[in-house]
Amino acid sequence: MHVAVLGAGPAGLLFSLLAKRRYPRWRIEVHEQNPADATFGFGVVFSQGALAFLERDAPDLHARLAARMESWPMQRIVHRDKAVDIDGNGFSAIGRLELLRFLQGLCLESGVDIRFDRRLEAPPAADLVVGADGLNSTVRQGKGFEPQIEWLTNKFVWYGTRQRFDCLTLTFRANEDGAFVAHHYRYSPEMSTFLVECDAGTWHRAGLDRIGDAGSRAYCERVFAQDLGVHPLVSNKSLWRQFPLLHNRRWSAGNAVIIGDALRSMHFSIGSGTRLAFEDAIALDRAFGEAGEDVPAALAAFERERRPVVEKLFAAASASSNNCRASAA
Repeated sequence: MHVAVLGAGPAGLLFSLLAKRRYPRWRIEVHEQNPADATFGFGVVFSQGALAFLERDAPDLHARLAARMESWPMQRIVHRDKAVDIDGNGFSAIGRLELLRFLQGLCLESGVDIRFDRRLEAPPAADLVVGADGLNSTVRQGKGFEPQIEWLTNKFVWYGTRQRFDCLTLTFRANEDGAFVAHHYRYSPEMSTFLVECDAGTWHRAGLDRIGDAGSRAYCERVFAQDLGVHPLVSNKSLWRQFPLLHNRRWSAGNAVIIGDALRSMHFSIGSGTRLAFEDAIALDRAFGEAGEDVPAALAAFERERRPVVEKLFAAASASSNNCRASAA
C-alpha cells in the first residue's frame, strides 16, 4: 500500500513511524514544505496523563523520549504577586526541534521516505493520504471536510528565554496599558518557553502593533522583569497573532484523512496540541491495525474512537481560553 503523509510535524512523523513498524512493506512517503531543521516556536509540554497513553501504546518510544525531557511534579499560578502551587499533575517538556529530530531519526531508521523542502499544491496520488500539514492544510482544502474556524480576539506571541523556571507556570502582570499573562516552562537545561498573551485593547494601547520585534521584546521584558531576571527574551519567527479555534465537521473524505492541527486546534492554555497530535497518530495506526488495508473501514474506526475525546478537549480548551482572559482582568 502506498501512503502519502503531508506534514513532518509530530502527528505526521509518529503515524508514519508506527504504520511502517506495523506494515514494513507499505511505501510511506512524508512530504514537508520546510527544511529538516526548521521549526516554529520553542518547547512543547505534556502532562503526565498525556504521556501515559504513549507509554501504553509505544513503550520503547516513550522510554527513549522521556530520557530527553525536563520534568516537574506540579504547576504554578502567579497572580497579583502571589504564587500558588498546584500538586498532583506533573508535566514534562522538550524542545520542539529536538522532538522533531528524534522522530525524524526513528522514521528514517524504519524506512520511511521523508522529503523536505517539498511544497505540494495538491495531495499526490496514493492509496491513503494523511493530512498532518497544520492549520493551513493542503489536504483539507477543497476536499469536503467542512472546516469551521473562529479567531479569538486576544493577541499572543511565542518567545523563548534562558531563564529557567521551576515548572509550568501562568504568570499574570499588569501596567498602565492593561493586563498580560505569560505561559512559561523550561524545556531544556538551558532554555524555557515564554508565551505572552493580552487582549486586543491592551495590545493597541501598548503600541505593540507598530514597534516591531525588538521593541516588542523590550516591552515584554519590562512587563515581566521580575520573572525574567537578567535574561532577555529570544525570538524565533515570534510574531503577534490571534489564536484560531479550528474544527472540521468531517474528518475524512474518500481516501484522505486529517489529523493534528489540520483537524483541530487547541488553545495553548491547556497545553494539549502535541498530545492530541500524538494520540491522533496512535489511533489512526491502531485503526489500520484492525482494518488492514481497508481504508474506508480504518478511517471510520479512527473517527469513531477519537471524535468523543477530541470534542471534549476542544470544549475544555475553549473554556480555558476564556478563563485566562477573565483572570487577567
